[in-house]
Amino acid sequence: MPIPAPVLYPPFNIVRLSHVELVVTDLAKSRAFYVDTLGLQVTDETPDTIWLRAMEERGHHCIVLREGETAVARDLGFKVFSEEDLDKAAHFFKSRDLPVEWVERPWQSRTFRTRDPHGIPLEFYARMDRLPPIHQKYELYRGVKPLRIDHFNCFSPNVDESVAFYNEIGFRVTEYTEDEETGRLWAAWTHRKGGVHDLAFTNGRGPRLHHTAFWVPTPLNIIDLLDLMATTGWVSNIERGPGRHGISNAFFLYIRDPDNHRIEIYCSDYQTVDPDLEPIKWDLKDPQRQTLWGAPAPRSWFEEGSLFEGTDIVEPSLAAQPIVAP
Repeated sequence: MPIPAPVLYPPFNIVRLSHVELVVTDLAKSRAFYVDTLGLQVTDETPDTIWLRAMEERGHHCIVLREGETAVARDLGFKVFSEEDLDKAAHFFKSRDLPVEWVERPWQSRTFRTRDPHGIPLEFYARMDRLPPIHQKYELYRGVKPLRIDHFNCFSPNVDESVAFYNEIGFRVTEYTEDEETGRLWAAWTHRKGGVHDLAFTNGRGPRLHHTAFWVPTPLNIIDLLDLMATTGWVSNIERGPGRHGISNAFFLYIRDPDNHRIEIYCSDYQTVDPDLEPIKWDLKDPQRQTLWGAPAPRSWFEEGSLFEGTDIVEPSLAAQPIVAP
């Protein structure tokens, strides 16, 4: 399936990804991972919930940790340009026979929940409470020094269908992996904010959340995090990397939180703001696709992910396989 032409005037205007809620089974242990080790900042806290932001973010939260019996991912949050865009977004999803539920969210203006055609839970809002800037309060920087949430990656049972749907609401493809035998998409990277991606899709059993990524200042911050994790009891939570992706050119590290939610630490990708920027094509069997240096990813990276709450999982319609580390 060819990459669809970008929709430059979508039915409503999404600014960027915003936040994600993760259900965790031990809030204290998750706090030790996300706050004490990664260095995210606590903005509010209750006995069963922690709200966090990264160092450059002015919005109240980019990740919500909520304690529960079973570790799952809940809504992927997106910010729209205005209250008018929020109403247009609700109308769009209703017109596609997708659910629209208006909900109360602390520190957010009017918010509705919905799902995409494959069942990924989504949340849209226009305004979030602003907090004072802390990006120059260097005494607060610790861990990997996360600056901002960067993107989500989701397993999709049909990447062509996922790209077609999100293209309709203004997500533009920057890079993609094509299976040469079938001509179908195996993976695609799509953006709203002008980086390589806000939302990517990887072929696999899904929908499931593959990972949430945070942008950091330099590759050296990733090396510092590895040293910290290796000497504070987190060495077994290091899954893949460090390395440099062929796709996106970003320097990366994949780690797992105490409940196996996957987190990517990420920096050094490129700007994609031009509306006529042509997407970059990669062959599924190109060893430099996954890692510019040629190292393949482990099997866990292709098979494991976080379940979305209340979403049925289906097998992928494309059987093509990438190169997998032995």
